[in-house]
Amino acid sequence: MHVLPSRIHTIIGLLVGVVLIAAPWIFGFADVGAAMWTAIVIGVVIVLSELTTTSPASPVKLVPMRIHVWMDVLVGLVLAVSPWIFGFADNDANVWVPHLVVGIAVIGYALITRTDDAAAARAPRAGTTTAA
Repeated sequence: MHVLPSRIHTIIGLLVGVVLIAAPWIFGFADVGAAMWTAIVIGVVIVLSELTTTSPASPVKLVPMRIHVWMDVLVGLVLAVSPWIFGFADNDANVWVPHLVVGIAVIGYALITRTDDAAAARAPRAGTTTAA
C-alpha cells in the first residue's frame, strides 16, 4: 500500500537526515565514536540522497524515485543493525535505540512511498513545448 506522496517522503527524509546528524548531541552519545559517526554519516547520506531524487521536492533530479526508495530500505536496514555491526549495542539504550528505531522508520516510510507521482511530475505537460 503506497500512500505517501514522494514530495512528503523527501521532506520527511530531509528532516530525518538532519536529526540523525544532530542525534549524538540530542541523545547524548557523542562520546561513543562508532554510534556518533554512524548517525552522522548515515544522516548525510540520507540528506544527499533526498536532494537528488526525481521527487517534486528535490532540487537535483538524478535518481529515479523507485530506485531511491530501495536505497532508503537498504540505508534503513544498515542503520537499524548498526549497533550490532559496529559494536555499540551493549551501551546504554540512549546510544543504540535511536539507530534501531530510526532505521525501522526509514524502512517503513520508504515502503509506503508512491513512486508514480515523481515520474508524473517530470513528464512534460500536454500543450507545452521543449526547447531543442
